[in-house]
Amino acid sequence: MKPNAYPRPTPYTWEKVDVRNPLPIFPPPEPLAYPSLPSPPRRPIFNAPYTLSTHIFPACYLRTTRPVPVPKPPPVNATKEERRRILKETEAGLTSMRTLKDTDGYPVVLWNCVNRYVKNGLDSGNRTGVTLFFAHANGFPKEIWEPTLAHLLASPIANVIDEIWLWESIQHGDAGLINAPNASGLFDWMDNGRDISNFFLHYLPSAATDAKLPTFLTRVPRQESEFRSKQGFSDRKLIAIGHSYGGCTSTLAASFFPALFDTLILVDPVIVQPFDHAKQEKTNGYVGGALSRRETWASREEALESFRSNPFFAAWDPEVLKIYVECGLYTTTLPDGTPIARLKMPGVQEAIVFSEIHTESEAFDRLSRLDDRIALRWIMPGKPGSRELGLPGSTQRRVWVRTTNVSNTKILGGGHLIPQEAPKELADDLNEYLLERLSNHSALRARANL
Repeated sequence: MKPNAYPRPTPYTWEKVDVRNPLPIFPPPEPLAYPSLPSPPRRPIFNAPYTLSTHIFPACYLRTTRPVPVPKPPPVNATKEERRRILKETEAGLTSMRTLKDTDGYPVVLWNCVNRYVKNGLDSGNRTGVTLFFAHANGFPKEIWEPTLAHLLASPIANVIDEIWLWESIQHGDAGLINAPNASGLFDWMDNGRDISNFFLHYLPSAATDAKLPTFLTRVPRQESEFRSKQGFSDRKLIAIGHSYGGCTSTLAASFFPALFDTLILVDPVIVQPFDHAKQEKTNGYVGGALSRRETWASREEALESFRSNPFFAAWDPEVLKIYVECGLYTTTLPDGTPIARLKMPGVQEAIVFSEIHTESEAFDRLSRLDDRIALRWIMPGKPGSRELGLPGSTQRRVWVRTTNVSNTKILGGGHLIPQEAPKELADDLNEYLLERLSNHSALRARANL
């Protein structure tokens, strides 16, 4: 494996942050009125011998933030000046609500969506237990990882991967469409970490087989959930890969229930040293950009052409842009019946997620104390001119916040949006790292070298 891109810095300290304990993690009581999947079944973009299916399950019943009305967008007939004023007021409103709020929990029934990719012909005689879990960045659907998977499953490590799960946070993609009637104007990243934990504790099947699973995942027995919380999985080796927001919240889940995790791979996660004040100005820019985002087009084809002419999207790998248009948009109609393509995640929901700035520092503090047994890998931007999260030079400190059982690398073809800009380079690094990581397991060694 390549040497670390960032050498270990001299020891340093940071101001302590208020690290909250998560609310209890459990699903809502049955019976439930189960929703329908909002998107039709589809085939993955790759030809590897894995079968794709999409599943729904209830998110954590208690929510950290109270439900509040979602800010309304400017009227269609607003002048440019009126639109600018309304967006500024909305941004200020979101900023005012993002302070820490103590709560005993607000019960709400919400839903998460996941994609499952299981190896064909898998059974108890040939499975390895290796399970990959991918968590997306803010603003993207779960399928944004498929171009990375296409390259990863064409590499040697595919020989030992039993199953892959792509996560979708409650306001993103298909999950966002399902939860739209209960959407809130306030969100705490803590809840995505709790929802990920809820999936691992209560809904991830005990072992991978190629048997078909129901659309609505069945809750595992209570005794199994209790065992997992303390001892981890009996028949799985869980490797979590999280990008940006997904990296921060996967870290939360690993800190809540370390026994569940074998490896945590962080792709430029939003995990920032406490009181690194450079972050607030950047966050405000992200909020404003999300609120101004265009949401509708006459068709997916028009959307694709529009994205291709936008400098932000021009840096993306073409396959990632295609999957974003296919799975990040849906077809609907205007009130007059005109068909349109619309973003599954409204810009205001993206802005609501961006406006939360406390949890990223909590995750930093938690990561410094994460169980050393969990292998930790940082995958960071290497494209010239890439902006750092935090103050200049902070990346070297971030990747060494935990100093044991840790490694780091740079992806030369990517800025912060590594999975979007450099999916092949990312997949190549994952392949190399996982082959090294898994080579010490005798049951896997022979198959990894096939």
